[in-house]
Amino acid sequence: MTEITTEKARIGAPSAKPFIDGFTEEGENLSPVNTGTNTSSTSETTPGQAPSAGPLAGASAKSHSHGGGVGIPDSSRAGRLTSYKLADFKPLTGLEEDWRFTPLKRLRGLHNEVLSGSAPSVAVTAPEGVVVETVGRDDVRIGSAAIPEDRVSANAWENFTEATVITVPAELQLDGEVSVLLTGTSTEASAQHIVIVAGRFSKSRIVLDHQGSAIVSENVEILVEDGADLTVISLQEWNDDAVHASSQQAKLGRDAKFKHIVVSLGGDVVRMTPSTRFTAPGAEAEMFGLYFADAGQHLEQRLFVDHAVANCKSNVLYKGALQGRNAHTVWVGDVLIRKEAEGTDTYEANRNLVLTDGARADSVPNLEIETGLIEGAGHASATGRFDDEHLFYLMARGIPEDVARRLVVRGFLNEIIQQIKVPALEERLTEAVERELAASDN
Repeated sequence: MTEITTEKARIGAPSAKPFIDGFTEEGENLSPVNTGTNTSSTSETTPGQAPSAGPLAGASAKSHSHGGGVGIPDSSRAGRLTSYKLADFKPLTGLEEDWRFTPLKRLRGLHNEVLSGSAPSVAVTAPEGVVVETVGRDDVRIGSAAIPEDRVSANAWENFTEATVITVPAELQLDGEVSVLLTGTSTEASAQHIVIVAGRFSKSRIVLDHQGSAIVSENVEILVEDGADLTVISLQEWNDDAVHASSQQAKLGRDAKFKHIVVSLGGDVVRMTPSTRFTAPGAEAEMFGLYFADAGQHLEQRLFVDHAVANCKSNVLYKGALQGRNAHTVWVGDVLIRKEAEGTDTYEANRNLVLTDGARADSVPNLEIETGLIEGAGHASATGRFDDEHLFYLMARGIPEDVARRLVVRGFLNEIIQQIKVPALEERLTEAVERELAASDN
């Protein structure tokens, strides 16, 4: 299996030499096309937009009535369209960069139909002090941490009727976890909305446990206030017929700590799009993921880390295994370091283990840097089969080949399972991985 270097690409401060005409200190091109100072009479002007904004100016290129920038589609992660309105997103063709790996025909209407089905039921078990509410669309907390970034998420936003709000009050330190069991019982396309609020200086762990059969587009808003320490674990152990699209967006305050763990094992098509946005200095984020795809299964992870302020840290590690004909996994990791985010320290990595012929893993790490005044930034990706040396080492000690292969896979994925820190849950997931392995000759 291909080895991945853990050495970070270090980008230091600029030299003391005189600046080159037409460039900033960080090396940014000051062309009118990039800075939004194009004086062309053909430049479009919209409400809230500076006249004649340049087309490559990212988030500043063109403000949107519902928040976010437009810019040139796919030119920069900073310029991604965001809107609460479905009509603002064009119908999907599958040619879009954000959807080129997704089997649209298998989304069962989540992208182009009214989501009128019954959403998965929500059952919350929480320690004393945690507040759980069911609220209507007009609750002021809805929209406080997220805005849809794609058509499927916007469709869910337009069609949900009520939301579950889970609040961990300020300074509350929880010993146990908050368990949120989401059980699907309908195969009609539906919409779901969840809001998680971690109050200032609180400490908590919340588990979103998806089970049953469902066709659901889900928006999860996560607000981590100043000094809070929050872990969110999202488990996808759906039945084989489930289709699940989930946008899980987190907004971090000053000195906040956030850990997000995604585990996708079940379902026909599962598309997770977690994101973390820093809004004040001193925050730290860790994003982990584990996925195991069987024959015909499509498991997709597209994450985004937005370093928009100075002196924040992020670390991303996703691991996946695939087996069986037409098993398909997708991992796309976008990390954006904006010009204001001096002192950023970030790293992302994805590793995939292909167990059989006929399986496919797509892995695309993206790192966009707008300032050189950072502590460090790097990314890595590797996809491969078993390490023959590892197998030989185990087999030379009398371990049968099939057992040796299972040991290698178990050790490969266990690094993510150990991040959960809930013994009963870790044991359950270890058993689930064993069942996956038992389904093949590996």
